[in-house]
Amino acid sequence: MLGPPRSHSILCKCKLLPSVMAYLAGNHGNLTEEQVHCSICLDVFTNPVSIPCGHNFCRNCILDYWKTTSLFQCPMCKKTFFKRPDISINTVLREIAEQFKGIRVSNAEHLQQQELKEERELQVKMDEQKKKEQEEKKTEQEMRKKEQEEMVEKQQKLLQELRLKQEMQKLQLPQLQRTTSKEPEKPVEVKLEVSSEEKLEEPPAVLPSSPTQILWGDVSCDVCIGQRMKAVKSCLVCLTSYCGEHVKNHNARFTKHKLIEPVANLEERMCPKHERLLELFCKKDHVCVCVLCTETDHRAHYTVPVEREWTDKKAQLKKTELDVQQMIEERLKKVEEIKHSVELNKSSAQREVEDSMQVFQELFRSIQRTQAEFVLAIEEKQRATERWSQGLIEELEQEITELQRRNTDLGYLSRTEDHIHFLQSFPALCIPPTTKDWSGTRIQSELCVGILRRAVSKLEEALNSEIDKLVDTELKRILKYSVDVTLDPVTANPWLQLSEDCHQVRHLGAWQDLPDVPERFNTVVIVLGREGFTTGRHYWEVQVGDKDDWYLGVAKESVNRKGRIAVSASHGYWALAMKKGQEYRVSTTPPLTLNLDTKPKRVGVYVDCEEGQVSFYDVEEKSHIYTFMEDKFREKLFPFFYLYCSDKQSDTILICPVTETIKQC
Repeated sequence: MLGPPRSHSILCKCKLLPSVMAYLAGNHGNLTEEQVHCSICLDVFTNPVSIPCGHNFCRNCILDYWKTTSLFQCPMCKKTFFKRPDISINTVLREIAEQFKGIRVSNAEHLQQQELKEERELQVKMDEQKKKEQEEKKTEQEMRKKEQEEMVEKQQKLLQELRLKQEMQKLQLPQLQRTTSKEPEKPVEVKLEVSSEEKLEEPPAVLPSSPTQILWGDVSCDVCIGQRMKAVKSCLVCLTSYCGEHVKNHNARFTKHKLIEPVANLEERMCPKHERLLELFCKKDHVCVCVLCTETDHRAHYTVPVEREWTDKKAQLKKTELDVQQMIEERLKKVEEIKHSVELNKSSAQREVEDSMQVFQELFRSIQRTQAEFVLAIEEKQRATERWSQGLIEELEQEITELQRRNTDLGYLSRTEDHIHFLQSFPALCIPPTTKDWSGTRIQSELCVGILRRAVSKLEEALNSEIDKLVDTELKRILKYSVDVTLDPVTANPWLQLSEDCHQVRHLGAWQDLPDVPERFNTVVIVLGREGFTTGRHYWEVQVGDKDDWYLGVAKESVNRKGRIAVSASHGYWALAMKKGQEYRVSTTPPLTLNLDTKPKRVGVYVDCEEGQVSFYDVEEKSHIYTFMEDKFREKLFPFFYLYCSDKQSDTILICPVTETIKQC
């Protein structure tokens, strides 16, 4: 069967393209950039082509992919073709991709303008916040001063009251001693023989306490009438507590009753069902029982005397007590550690403030110095111009004087009637005097073009020099957060080969038959680190060398690992990338292209989970590349590596040990 003519197909595409472009322009929010990404290079299509199975790829990507394998198969669905399919450029998809590239550029410009606006607003807010903090600090100091004055006043008043009270007690103490000495045999019923006025004035605190007075929490005697004495023993048979006097009478009458240390609520020590003493402990049900309970509800249960169980539990309680004490000691140490860390943090913050003051003062001095040099240069140029112009004016005035003299002579000669004198003077006066050609002489109204720009450029050099110093200090600080990152073979794409120590990865150029577990990336050539991070600060370095197509950074634990993947921060990837040897970019949304002066060969990655920070550094150049700032990471993060190569094999990406002196791994 013959297909439609080629002219008809071209006409259909021409009709379809404007409608697609209109949809893209008006509804680009419904069509995401990931839908026009090549699943091989993870970038927007460049010269997209379609293969018979219906999937689309960049023309160079699919051709390079077929060079790496003996079979012509689709990288997505793995459909195999007996010969290399004929491919042609998909013009509609190419136009859509070009539109997205244009949108990416405009979005990047808009994002840059928005960042500048936010920086200005942030500066204004910081100034307002600083002013507000100064006012609050001043108000707080005034309130603290007022509180201290009030506290001193209260302390003085309390001190005066205390002295007055002590003087009153000294006056009352001799009379109290005389009264108590008259009645030594009745210490409980002491009555002070004083007048009613003195009795009202006496504070109750001076009354002596009886040695048998019942304190809060003590058990009282159940036999005493009137004022109860403190119990010294409790009888488990009588269910009564006795003081020292009454326990003597009890022991004389009941010699076989069991006495224990005084306890309250003796009724609770009786079995509510059999009204017998709880003498046994059931090991199975963990309850106290009486003898009759072992014949009924707790028949055949293992029981022991409560004294034995008390001994065992007391030993266990002692061990628990030791454990609790150890826990208390550990937490006290942790409290001290936290306090010490807070003090160190406070000292560090103070040092940061002092260093920042020094840095900003140096920058201010550089600005003032550059401004002074600029003003001096302008003034010197102005003076030089004035001197030059003054010289020109004097030279012109001399010529004007000479010309005026010649003009006077010519006027006189033109009016003379002496023919002989006229003819004799005419040859000397008819020739104009020798003068300078002033047609090209000009004084420029503008002093000098570009002098201000050159002055600001010098200031920029000083600022860049200061930034380099800060980056160097920053790199030295983060070295203490170094971690040993190893690659996880379970997550590695079958095209990737790991070293035995799991510190190196390369593109093998051949598909490996590996189990397709849920953790493995089955389409995109990605491998994750084995160790994940949820808290703390972490730093590692990666040797990328001269490789021209790679990503590295961190990824969330929940990222998609099957099929097409979009590497962007909105999808859980915070990464730095080198794309096709042409440009460096970071995985923002949209991707942001970086203009780097040098090509990084060894990249440092720093992650601060609490601050939501991911930073990249050029280790050899000791320069900062880019920093992601998030509110907070809510998932576990893993080191992330992507390596693609269209050749049979590629060089390795190597995770290097971190050292202060930079060496080649």
